Amino acid sequence: MHAVANGLSLEAVVSRWIGLIGIGIEIFGALVIVTGLVWSTWLFVRERMNERHYDAYKIRIGRSLLLGLEVVVAADIVKTIALELTLMSLALLAALVLIRTFLSWTLVLEIEGRWPWQRETMRHADRRHSNEPSQ
Repeated sequence: MHAVANGLSLEAVVSRWIGLIGIGIEIFGALVIVTGLVWSTWLFVRERMNERHYDAYKIRIGRSLLLGLEVVVAADIVKTIALELTLMSLALLAALVLIRTFLSWTLVLEIEGRWPWQRETMRHADRRHSNEPSQ
């Protein structure tokens, strides 16, 4: 009520808080990416940068990027809601989501060797089942 007494509308206060929450989510997304990169690099260096561990290193980095991109997309959605919703802001959000979705798909292709909408190949399924302990 203090903000309303100072001449700020409740809508302006809520919009400001939602904008700040969006920025917080963006910062969290960046931290996810940076932490994943640092952790993956630490594990790779600890293994003495052995060539055998390069694929695991690449996969860890890709997964960190995927998770970070998902968080940043969520931040964009929150921030768009906080702003005055116009066709221009909605079009910008749609473009950002499309670009980040394409990046996510290409990362999945790089990590798993298939597009996200394709079924898992028998080779990947067999490899996963062979790693499970037998009963």
